[in-house]
Amino acid sequence: MHTVTVAIVNWNTNTLLRECLRSLFEESANIRLQVIVVDNASSDGSVEMVRRDFPQVTVIANNVNLGFAAANNQAFALATGEYILVLNPDTVILDRAIQKTIAFADRHPKAGAIGVRNIDGTGQLTRNCFQYSSVSNLALSALGLHRAFPQSRLFGRERLTWWNYEDSRQVDVVCGCYMLVRREALVQVGGFDESYFMYGEEMDWCWRFNTSGWEVWYCAEASIIHYGGMSAAQNPVEMQVHALRSYLMFIGKRQGRFAKAVARLLVGLSGSLRIGYWGARWAMCGTQLRSVNGLKLRQSVTAVFGR
Repeated sequence: MHTVTVAIVNWNTNTLLRECLRSLFEESANIRLQVIVVDNASSDGSVEMVRRDFPQVTVIANNVNLGFAAANNQAFALATGEYILVLNPDTVILDRAIQKTIAFADRHPKAGAIGVRNIDGTGQLTRNCFQYSSVSNLALSALGLHRAFPQSRLFGRERLTWWNYEDSRQVDVVCGCYMLVRREALVQVGGFDESYFMYGEEMDWCWRFNTSGWEVWYCAEASIIHYGGMSAAQNPVEMQVHALRSYLMFIGKRQGRFAKAVARLLVGLSGSLRIGYWGARWAMCGTQLRSVNGLKLRQSVTAVFGR
């Protein structure tokens, strides 16, 4: 019987967390689970719900929000499984997905980390595999070429927009919403880099796996529902700050200070253009759209001044 430690970092997603845990236990027959929920100072009763409804779950209740990377590392420190599953609370396990991912790992002994097919609440594919952030990929993204030419392997390369996710393959990065990690790989490379508060930490982790001789795979045979962005939606502008800082940090770590400076310039130029566009739309729009365009304007300002 395989043993899996499931690490779930939660922040104010009580209802979704309950659904996630229910599906986790229902869809994990023949697996010995150790489930650890690390709560980052939620105020919605999440801790009380888990302790009441899922007494088999270990709960770590933080007094402050430590971020995604540090909170996961708390769970890793207690992990006893031969695999560690990093799982978001806004996910639902479908059709024995964990068993299928483990079977895939057994067939690919060099796979250090594995992601699976993600669908959203409406059944649509959610893209969860990417190339590493880089100066060139950031330039393509800033110009919006991946949206204009989604079938181009050049313009759509960072987000793999040309790929339909129907086949299993090696990738640079899999999203941390569901990432099955082999214990040997975790022991070798260590946990998440806690310099990242939120966003970018799984990219950094996948890069470290690859540079240490491990492979990162997407497994098309297993699926989950990932509602996506539920914690980030509670404070979108602040999350934009964390995202920009994290991607710039990763570029600097992987490509050096000069590359980070160029990337910062690209972000600033792109953000300045968006400030003009969304500022004009905010000034010209009616009352109903003003809040939407105002949010876009604040996010654009963040791209220039918050990074």
